[in-house]
Amino acid sequence: MHGSPRSGSSSLLFGPLAAIILAAGVVGLALMVPGYSPVHQTVSEIGEIGSPVRVAFAAMLCTVAVCLLIFARKIRALSLEAGSSPLGAYLIAAMAVSVAGVGVFAHPHPLHNVFGLSELIGYQAPLALALSWRRNPGARAAVLFSWVMVVLVWSALALNLATLDRNGALWAWEKPFYGLVQRALFATWFGWCAGLGLLLYAKRNAAAQQIFS
Repeated sequence: MHGSPRSGSSSLLFGPLAAIILAAGVVGLALMVPGYSPVHQTVSEIGEIGSPVRVAFAAMLCTVAVCLLIFARKIRALSLEAGSSPLGAYLIAAMAVSVAGVGVFAHPHPLHNVFGLSELIGYQAPLALALSWRRNPGARAAVLFSWVMVVLVWSALALNLATLDRNGALWAWEKPFYGLVQRALFATWFGWCAGLGLLLYAKRNAAAQQIFS
């Protein structure tokens, strides 16, 4: 990727920041809910209606959404700068909308599951970026990393989709520790955001040092 390496590169750190805020919020807020089990219960149950941390949970997810939007804007700019499709950036932005909706419409509000299912769109961002950036020689590390995360995200997603068949053998096996299964999906996708942001940030700053040294 070319252009002005220092220009707006700090926006790339909002990918890692989104992951850090989500991880800290999910762990920290869960500790404030009496009797909550991260092994058995879903993340949504932390901020469900009636939870003592409902407002804090919604605020945390909305903050994560803002970070994702800033990150998506920078990924879009880099995509256009390189002559690549910005689809990956748009899917990151779609995830931001889904995350905010899940937070605002707390479980069991009918729209909560609607926004939750809409996350399936955002989960395709690693694939979109890997495909659209594959011909950019300056983005080989980002593309390779994205392909690895595509495999991990899809594997975690397949396990999570077992909830659609509550009479199936896979769900019967997962049910006792579904909280961990769900968290694995969040960890892989947000791990991709964090890793991608750090890879691109390091590359931009390395290019800047070569120019100004």
